[in-house]
Amino acid sequence: MSGTLNKVMLIGHLGDDVKTTYFDGGGCIGRFPLATNETYTNRQTGERVSNTEWHNVVVRNKAAEICEKYLSKGDKVYVEGRLKTRQWQGEDGVTRYTTEVQVTDFTFLSNKGDGQTENVGSQQNSQTTQKVESQTPSNPEEEGDDLPF
Repeated sequence: MSGTLNKVMLIGHLGDDVKTTYFDGGGCIGRFPLATNETYTNRQTGERVSNTEWHNVVVRNKAAEICEKYLSKGDKVYVEGRLKTRQWQGEDGVTRYTTEVQVTDFTFLSNKGDGQTENVGSQQNSQTTQKVESQTPSNPEEEGDDLPF
């Protein structure tokens, strides 16, 4: 196979509120930790074992503003994106590395009381979609007709 793929999909809970940094040019970056859990039973002891993995998640621009507004610590979210490793020099002169999930798409999975779900993708950064409840006809005689036209 000649091509490569860098894609990650996670469903987890926010470990903290979204921290957003705004820049002079009008852009912004939001960062938050995401916890994913794995639970299994140890075959030898019969004990339930639970492991938590922490991921550094980064969202940009309009998606960051939406996450900051609607997400809070403990909320469940689906994120999709790619892995990116970056490096920097620490104050002590040591080179440090971190791997982050650069988000291209996400969906809020926690209910906020009104049944809304937000979905923001790379091509629809400024658009949100909401669940729409089906409307019942106002005239009871129209209910028997199942035709859509």
